[in-house]
Amino acid sequence: MLEIFHTKNKIEAGCDEAGRGCLAGPVVAAAVILPSNFRNDILNDSKKLTEKKRYALRPIIEKEALAWAVGVVDNKEIDEINILNASFLAMHRAIDQLGKLPDSILVDGNRFTAYNKIQHHCIVKGDGIYMSIAAASILAKTYRDDMMTKLAKEFPFYGWERNMGYPTKIHREGIRRHGATPFHRMSFQLLPA
Repeated sequence: MLEIFHTKNKIEAGCDEAGRGCLAGPVVAAAVILPSNFRNDILNDSKKLTEKKRYALRPIIEKEALAWAVGVVDNKEIDEINILNASFLAMHRAIDQLGKLPDSILVDGNRFTAYNKIQHHCIVKGDGIYMSIAAASILAKTYRDDMMTKLAKEFPFYGWERNMGYPTKIHREGIRRHGATPFHRMSFQLLPA
């Protein structure tokens, strides 16, 4: 079972992103504040869960969280400011929409840009340690997957409904045959040199 708190008696928002290593689509982040009595035996890092479990957990998180929000940075912004800064910006956009300011922010990973002087803690593999980060990872992943599945209908040659924009063989073959779409990240190496 994951930990509920990093620091007791503080309102903590867990933050995580999805889509950082993709060649196409946005980077999506979520911020989640869970109540102190929140318990769920299935909740874990989204990468360790099946798609079915992620989508089953999403409405539970949305209903039981004290606050939750999703932030999006599109591929054009990613190309302008780079993927690391875009990841931080997506997290900031999620926190902006929380409607409840946390005392502390728990971020999955080893780097973060401070948000409004609120204390933050970077935790490597935090989505497998703290419930709020795991919850954020599930929201970020499922919302981004929904966006990519929808885009796949418009651009069917890249397998986005399965690879979600990651650099798979099918995706790269689609780029080779059909070129880049308006949703590709042009600052990324779309095809091997």
